[in-house]
Amino acid sequence: MNNENITPDDGVQPSAGPRRETIALISRRKFLSRLSLSLAGVCAVVIGVPAAGFVLAPLFRKVAGTWRTVGAVGDFAIGETVSVVFEDPSPLPWAGVTARAAAWLRRDSESAFTAFSAHCTHLGCPVRWMPGANLFLCPCHGGVYYRDGSVAAGPPPHPLFRYDVRILEGNVQVKATAVPITTTL
Repeated sequence: MNNENITPDDGVQPSAGPRRETIALISRRKFLSRLSLSLAGVCAVVIGVPAAGFVLAPLFRKVAGTWRTVGAVGDFAIGETVSVVFEDPSPLPWAGVTARAAAWLRRDSESAFTAFSAHCTHLGCPVRWMPGANLFLCPCHGGVYYRDGSVAAGPPPHPLFRYDVRILEGNVQVKATAVPITTTL
């Protein structure tokens, strides 16, 4: 059979017809594929940018220190180290009990106080004051700190964080700030 004699009414397609359909089909597939990928990319950006902002924002936000009253000057004996609890400077409305922070407060003289963070500088575990040994101990990884907060033994890379302390109108106040934690293994 000769292709020149075939007419559309004969029911037989000319040889170029299926080829055009295949090219058109591939073009449609490419178009829809690219359209799908483009829409997926737009959706990823629309969802990803706010999510990344939510995760990264606390790293760039500076929380100002806030003075918190922890007790009257007469409540603390000279030379004694005690635990004090105060409200975190940046609590979230739903934080509840976790909005409380703690520090170790020592009265050094009539008018001088020293406050140390209650968290180890290694991984943030709570430290305990051992009055008999005059040491701060971290039970998690064996961190030991001297009375002045400097590292005595174990993995802590830095001394205990010190809070600013002041006396205002007969009350002892601690400047509550974010406590830096160094995570080195």
